[in-house]
Amino acid sequence: MLSSSTLFLLILLGLGFIAKNQAILIAVYILLGIKLLKLDDKIFPYLEAKGLFIGVVIITVAVLVPIATGEIGFNELLESIKSYYAWIALAAGMFVAYVAKDGLQLLANDPHLTAALIIGTILAVVFFQGVAVGPLIGAGIAYLAMQVVDSIIRIFS
Repeated sequence: MLSSSTLFLLILLGLGFIAKNQAILIAVYILLGIKLLKLDDKIFPYLEAKGLFIGVVIITVAVLVPIATGEIGFNELLESIKSYYAWIALAAGMFVAYVAKDGLQLLANDPHLTAALIIGTILAVVFFQGVAVGPLIGAGIAYLAMQVVDSIIRIFS
C-alpha cells in the first residue's frame, strides 16, 4: 500500500506531467527515487534544512552567468539606464527580490503552504498557460498579501 506522502507525490507528478512542468517532474522523480532507495531519513532532513538556500545559490549563479561570460558588462549597464524600460525592470527586480525574501521566511516558518503554492502554480500553468516561476516568489507574494489582509483586518476590528 502506498503511503499518503508517496500518493501525494504521484498526484504532483501527474499534475506536473499535465502542465508539462519539467522542474516539478524532476523534483518529484528525485524525491520518489530517494524514497525508493530508502535514503529519505538521511537526505530529507538535509534538503529541508538547506534546500532553499542551495536553490537560491543555483538560481543566483544562473542569473550571473551572462556577467561571467562577458555577455553583459558595464557598457550594457550604462546603455540600459538610458531607457525608462530599464528603470522599470530595475524597480521590478528590486521588488521581486524584496518580496522573495519574505517568501523564504514564510516557507521556512509555514512549510505546509508549499503544497498550496505548488498546486496553485501547476493550476496556473495548466489552465492559464502561465509560467512556473517557483514557490519562492509565490510565497513572497502570499506573504505580502497576508500582511495587507492582516492590516485591513486590524483597521476594521
